[in-house]
Amino acid sequence: MKPETAALKARTKKFALDVLDFVDTLPVKGTAVRIGDQLADAATSVAANYRATCRARSDAEFAAKIGLVLEESDESLFWVEICEERKLGESASRMRLLLEADELTAIFVASSITARKRVSEARRARKASRRRNSEL
Repeated sequence: MKPETAALKARTKKFALDVLDFVDTLPVKGTAVRIGDQLADAATSVAANYRATCRARSDAEFAAKIGLVLEESDESLFWVEICEERKLGESASRMRLLLEADELTAIFVASSITARKRVSEARRARKASRRRNSEL
């Protein structure tokens, strides 16, 4: 496994753990419970789905799986933003989570774009090869 991959696996896992610690500090009444549950689900899905992405067997499978990671990362960002707007949890923790969710989302946007380009280029190359073979 590449060092960058291992580092990102560790980073997404740390993000999930940090979010779980943050959610444990939220009020246990009203809408804070629902917001915390949604945030915990999304953040842990980032780590779990990235782990699965690392085991992709093809570029197409990688592109599909990284798309899921991106969705969960963006959803995590959304829920942290909701916490910010509702002033839920400790301010410094919210700010750290906002920054990390934003950075992870940017990383996964870039990865998704690269993966989709790679799949598209491979598809074009296969079509061109079939065309050349049929002309023979």
